[in-house]
Amino acid sequence: MGFDNIDVAEATRRNIPVSNTPGVLTHATAELAWALLFAVARRLVETDRIMRSGTWPGWGPLQFIGADVSGKTLGIVGAGRIGTAMALMSKGFRMQVLYTKASGQENETLKAELGARRVCLDELLAESDFISIHTPLTPSTRHLFRAETFARMKPCAIIINTARGPVIKEDDLVAALRARTIGGAGLDVYECEPHLAEGLADLDNAVVVPHIGSATSNSRAGMSPAGSQEPPGHAAGREAGILP
Repeated sequence: MGFDNIDVAEATRRNIPVSNTPGVLTHATAELAWALLFAVARRLVETDRIMRSGTWPGWGPLQFIGADVSGKTLGIVGAGRIGTAMALMSKGFRMQVLYTKASGQENETLKAELGARRVCLDELLAESDFISIHTPLTPSTRHLFRAETFARMKPCAIIINTARGPVIKEDDLVAALRARTIGGAGLDVYECEPHLAEGLADLDNAVVVPHIGSATSNSRAGMSPAGSQEPPGHAAGREAGILP
């Protein structure tokens, strides 16, 4: 978990300890990124809504055509813990993996396991069919994805954000999705949470979920250590009804 919503300087002044739990949600968030990727690519939310409405007329060969995933190119923006975990999960889909890394260093795990290539952002934007954001929010990454960024992506590209909302300029994303400048978006985080940019909720090529990247029983329990001899968070998770 990040801590960009906390005034660390003020907490320090008041002698209030501040900590986060970055390790416990790595795989949960990476898995959610994949869930969003498939939901957008195969139009799951849109088609679920059609079925529930009772308006589906029956199968047709040109209905709800989505995007293939296997064999495509996955771009990871920020190949840290979560970005690496998400990329490694692509192995079964035989995807080419590109990544950026703020440190400028090679990700030896991704290179060894997937033959992944570290590239500049422009190359990643131009070549990726799916782009998954895993960078922290910093002055240099705020609005990293905006109108000119979307214009450099493939028209079929799908963008996933499970990192920090303000990495995307949300009004520009809405415009790009409406104009089909890009193919779709799957979002777990938002620029002005809990609010969505105007028009985002109306778009069929966007899947929006309420910041649930860490919402698994193990992750939430691990985020709440109970101070007992049990594994960290186990007692808190049991009291909350999410662990036996």
